[in-house]
Order: sequence, then structure tokens, then C-alpha cells
Amino acid sequence: MRATELSRDQEMIYSGHNACPGCAAALSVRYLTRALGPDLAIVLTASCWSIIAGVPPLTALKCPILHCPFPSAGAVGSGLKRGLKIKGFADTTVVVLAGDGGTFDIGLQALSGAAQRNEDLIFVCYDNEAYMNTGMQSSSATPFGARTATAPYPLFKEGQKKNIMQIMAAHSIPYAATATVAFPDDMIRKFKKADSIKGFRFIHVLSPCPPGWGTESSETIYLSRLAVATGAFPLYEISNGSRWEMTVQEEKRIPLSEYLNCQKRFKGMDPERMQALQKEVDHDWEVLMKRIT
Repeated sequence: MRATELSRDQEMIYSGHNACPGCAAALSVRYLTRALGPDLAIVLTASCWSIIAGVPPLTALKCPILHCPFPSAGAVGSGLKRGLKIKGFADTTVVVLAGDGGTFDIGLQALSGAAQRNEDLIFVCYDNEAYMNTGMQSSSATPFGARTATAPYPLFKEGQKKNIMQIMAAHSIPYAATATVAFPDDMIRKFKKADSIKGFRFIHVLSPCPPGWGTESSETIYLSRLAVATGAFPLYEISNGSRWEMTVQEEKRIPLSEYLNCQKRFKGMDPERMQALQKEVDHDWEVLMKRIT
């Protein structure tokens, strides 16, 4: 039974889980499980989702899950998929679910190794742009100018956000895509497309975090939409590292300030820093537009 056939009483996530109200990571995994269906196994690295999922037998997910340490998600997912094939469960989809810390930083080596070997799994990064589960410390996914526990006011995050999609494209993997909960049809289509492809697949999901970003729980979808509308998080997909295609195209980008001003983590950002971040987004957008086929 696939995602479109699941009724409300056949959700893959139990109610009453440990996610914060307005958590985009929880909603993203709800869409993920709807898209991929019940023949699914999930590897969880140390992250918010390792808490949201709970400890067996009190898990929030109706599929098998395997917890693993921060650095090892790519390796554990690779081993799980190979083991399932040997046991006769070759059709079971293996998903590695990691935050930005377990993807951009601590998990990058194992992620790169799995991508280089073209392991048959889907690696999903839900990116809330900091180490939210352990106290909201900066990661290499944290945008320039944001305030975190390791860069509190009057300090701010120095250096631009690491471009993980360029890194994954450099591995020439069969499929990579960006997604956000503001566009659920686009997200679900990408999960389904990834599931139809063999080899290593990577999906980068922007995941607004109300406590970490200093926003209201009711603003998660709005913020996700603004991230796309400003060009801070464009929605596209990459095939075999070379073919780049836009999947959601706004008629005209709006100023980045409309997105930043909604978040307390950017409160007090002076005009010079705001302009520097706008220039960074503009540059990345221009580079992306040159790659779009």
C-alpha cells in the first residue's frame, strides 16, 4: 500500500510524539512516510528525531528504526540495506534521517563515503540550521548573521552556510533534491521519485525550528514559503550531478529582509550585515540559474 492510499487511521506516525509544536521536521517525516509507504526502515542519527521517535517499544514510528551515533549514519544505512538484501528484503526502502549536524558536519565523512559507493539508500537531511537538540549551537548550516548558543548577542554566526547540494552534486549521485513543507506536493513527488531510483539519493529539507529560530509554532509553513520566495532556499532537483531543474519557480523574488525579520535569531542585525546576506543569496541564486536546464 503506497502513500496516496493511506487513510487517516493508517498514518505511519503515532500521535503524541515528542516533537515541539510547529516542528517542520515532524511534518516532513509524516510526508516522507506517506510517500514511501510501510515497507520502510529508518536509520536515525543523534538528532531531534532520535528524541521524537522515542525509545522502543514506545516509538512514534510504525516502521522499524535503528538508532546510531552522530558520525555513522551513512555507514549504518549502507550496512542495513545490504543486510536486508541478503535476507531477501531487497525491496525494503532504507532511509537515513539526519539533522544538519549529522549531515553537514559530524556525519559528512560517512555521507560522502556512502554517496561515493552509490549505496542504495535515501539520505534525508532535515535542516533546522543549528544543533537544536543539544542547545541550539551553530553548525556549518547556520546562516551568516544568525544568533545561536555559541554566538549569542552581540556575537553572530560568521561565515556563510555550507552549500551541501553542490557537495552532493560533485559526487554525481543519481538524484538529489531540495524540499520544504510549504510545498507538500513537491516534497511528496520528490520522495516518490527518489524511491523509484536505485543508488544513492539525497534530499535536503529546510526545517524551521520555532524555539531555535525564535518564531511562533503557527509560522512554520509561512516561514518555509518565505524561504523559497526570497531565494534563500530554492526548490530544485539534480540528476546524476549534472542536470539541474527548478521545481517551484516564483515569478519574482522578494527581499530577504521579509524572511529574516520574522525570526528572533536575526534580531538586531544591522543593515550592513543584512545587505551582506542578501548579496550572498543573490550570488547563490545567479549560480543556480546558470545551472538550470
